[in-house]
Amino acid sequence: MSDLVERSAAALAADGPLAAVVDGFVAREGQRQLAAAVAAAITERGSLIAEAGTGTGKTFAYLVPALLSGERVIVSTGTRALQDQLYHRDLPRVRQALGVGLKTALLKGRGNYLCRYRSERARGEGRFAAREPAALLQRLSAWSGASRSGDLAEFEGLTEDSPLWPAITSTVENCLGSDCPFWDDCFVVQARARAQAADLVVVNHHLLLADLALKQEGFGEILPGAAAFIVDEAHQVPELAAQFFGESVGARQLAELGRDALAECGQVPAALATLRSPIDALDQAVRELRLALDPLPVRGSLRQLRPVAGTAVDALAAALDALHATLGPVAEASPGLEACAARAALLRERLRVWWQPRVGGDPATESFEADTGSGEEALAPLPEAATVHWYELGTRGFVLNRTPLDVSGPLRRFREHSRAAWVFTSATLSVGGGFEHFIARLGLDAPRTLLQPSPFDWERQTLCYLPADLPDPNAAEYTAAMVAALRPVLRASRGRAFVLFTSHRALRHAADLMEGDEWPLFVQGRAPRHRLLEQFRQSGNGVLLGAASFWEGVDVAGEALSVVAIDRLPFAAPGDPVLEARLDAIRRAGGNPFRDEQLPAAVLALKQGVGRLIRSDRDRGLLVLCDPRLTTKPYGRVFFASLPPMPRTRHLAEAVAFWAAGAPAAGDRPRFAESGR
Repeated sequence: MSDLVERSAAALAADGPLAAVVDGFVAREGQRQLAAAVAAAITERGSLIAEAGTGTGKTFAYLVPALLSGERVIVSTGTRALQDQLYHRDLPRVRQALGVGLKTALLKGRGNYLCRYRSERARGEGRFAAREPAALLQRLSAWSGASRSGDLAEFEGLTEDSPLWPAITSTVENCLGSDCPFWDDCFVVQARARAQAADLVVVNHHLLLADLALKQEGFGEILPGAAAFIVDEAHQVPELAAQFFGESVGARQLAELGRDALAECGQVPAALATLRSPIDALDQAVRELRLALDPLPVRGSLRQLRPVAGTAVDALAAALDALHATLGPVAEASPGLEACAARAALLRERLRVWWQPRVGGDPATESFEADTGSGEEALAPLPEAATVHWYELGTRGFVLNRTPLDVSGPLRRFREHSRAAWVFTSATLSVGGGFEHFIARLGLDAPRTLLQPSPFDWERQTLCYLPADLPDPNAAEYTAAMVAALRPVLRASRGRAFVLFTSHRALRHAADLMEGDEWPLFVQGRAPRHRLLEQFRQSGNGVLLGAASFWEGVDVAGEALSVVAIDRLPFAAPGDPVLEARLDAIRRAGGNPFRDEQLPAAVLALKQGVGRLIRSDRDRGLLVLCDPRLTTKPYGRVFFASLPPMPRTRHLAEAVAFWAAGAPAAGDRPRFAESGR
C-alpha cells in the first residue's frame, strides 16, 4: 500500500483530522475505501471508475487524496452550482482539516464572467435603454470595478435567462482577444492565469470538454501538466462529450453576429451603409428558415428537413456568403469588425459541412476526420467516425447540429495524451452491478472499478410501492389511471412529493387532472426551476411535477420530500435523430440496440430519479414506481438489480401504512419488509 493511500484513509478515520475539524463529520468505511482507491489511481497514473451511492461522502473521499498528493489536480463537476459548492464550501473545510497550503482556483467557462468591452458597449445600445436594463447595466459597471473575479454568480439581480446576459459576456467567436482595449483587465484572462498557477483547479464538465475538444475558448489550454483528473457526476460525460466534439449553427448565433456587426459600426460609421443591407438580409433568411421548419417535428434528421426547407437553407447560405464578402473590405477598420468577419466565415463553413455531408447515399450521416493540429506535441488525427446531421427547433429559433455517434475514440486519445490519472465517479454508473456500458462509452481500457453502496439503511428507511392493475404505459388512459393510483398515497404522506415524468405532455396532462386536489401544486414550466424548489420546500405539503431537469441535481433533505413517484421507465423517446442513428450503428455492428444502449441508459436515468428520495441517514421515504413493465417484462429484473435494496409491495394498504406507522425504531424492520421480494 502506497503512502498516499495510507494517509488518505487515515485522514478520514474516526480519529483523523477531518473528524476533529469538520462539524458533523461521520467516519464511513465506504468513504475510506473510495479515498484509498482514488489515492491508488493518482499514485499509479491509472484509471478508476467508482460508483459511490448517496451518503458515501465522495466529495471528501476524492478531495483528501487530491490535496495530500502534492500533484497538480483538475476536479470537474457537473454544474456551476455544484462547482461553487465544491470550491466555496467543501474544499476550504478539507484544506483546513489537512493543514495544506496548496494554491487552489475556481475556473468557469467564459460565459460566466462579465466582459468589460461588451458590457460597456451594451450601455450605448438602444435595446437596453429602458429604465430597468439601463439601471442594471449601471449597477454592473459599479460592481465590476470592485469585483476581483467578475463571476456573474456573485452579482445579485441578473437571472441566467436575462436577455442582458449574452450582451455582457463573450464567446469564443466574438472575443477580440489581445486586440481588446480591456485585455489587461479581462476577468477571463485573470481567471485562467490563476488556474494555470494553481495546484488544484475546480472546473465544470463544459469547460473540461471544451478544452479536451481543443476549442480552447480563444486562449491556451489550462489542462496540460495535471497529474490527475477527477470527474465527479461522471455519468453526464458521454452525452456532453458528443456535443463538444460536434458542431452547430443556430438562429441565436446568426442573430448575434448581425447585432454585433451593427454595434461595431458605431466605431466605424462609414461601415454602416455597407453592412446594413446584408445584415438585414441575413436576419430575413433566418426568419424564413424558421418559418419553413414549422411543419416539422421539434427534433429531426437532415433527411427529414431537406425536402421541406432546402430552399430556405440555400437562401441562408447565400445571405451568410454575402455578409462575409461585405465584411471583408471593412474588417481591417476595427478589431470588432475583423472578429465578425471571422465568425461569418466559421458559420458559413459549418453550414456548408452540415448541409453537404461527405459520403453519398445517406444525407443524415457522414464520416469525418478531425485534424487536431500539427507539431510534435499535437495529438494524432482522430480516426474516422460517423456523425449524424440533425436539427432542433425552439419557439422562435433553430439549431442545426452535427454530432458524433461515438466519442470513445477521441476521449481515449485525450486520456492517453495527458499521461495522467483519471477518476470517474458518480452515484449512477453501474447497470446491474456492472460498468460495461459506461466503460464502452468512454473508451476505457481495463480500468479499476469500485462499487460502493450507499451507507443508508434502505430496508428500514424506504419502501418501494408498485401500484397494481395499471394499464400499459402506451394506453391513452394511462396518465389518468396513474394519477388515481397516486392520490391515496399522497393523502397518506400529506403531499411532500416529487412526481417525475418522462415527457412534458404527460406532465401537463397530470397537472390538469390534479389541479383541484388538496395539496399545493408546483408544475415545471410555470416558474423557474429554482423558484419552484424554493416554493416546494416552504410549502411543507406540496406536490411538485417535474420532467427531465428534476431527475438529477435536486437535493431536498428531510421531511419536505417524502415521496418520489415515477410515471414510466425512462426509455429515451422514439424519433430522436441521434439515438436512432446510434441504435442503427449498433445494429450494423452486430450488437443488440436494446440491450447495449436503450436498457442501460434507462437504468441509469431511473437511478438518478430514485436518488432524489433519501439524502441523509435520517430521511424516510416512499418510492412509487408506476410502470407495470417492471413486473411484466423480463428486463424489469435489471432495473431492480440496479436499485438500492428496498423492500417492495404491490399493496396500497402497506404503502399507506408506511406513513401511518411512523418511523420504526433503530434496528427494526417494517412489518412489510418482505412484501414483493
